[in-house]
Amino acid sequence: MPMYDYKCLDCGKESLVAMTLKEHESGIVTCPACGSKKMEQLITSFIARTTKKS
Repeated sequence: MPMYDYKCLDCGKESLVAMTLKEHESGIVTCPACGSKKMEQLITSFIARTTKKS
C-alpha cells in the first residue's frame, strides 16, 4: 500500500499516511494527531523496488 507524507495545517504535525490509491484520489485525509481534515500533501522523493534483476 502506498504511503504519503502530509502536513496538518491546524497542528503543524507531519505524518506518513498509508492509503489505497482510491482513498488518495478522494483527497480526504484525517490528521492522526488532532483529527483535523485540513491536510496538505508534501512533495517528497521515493524509491521504487522491483523483483527483476537487471
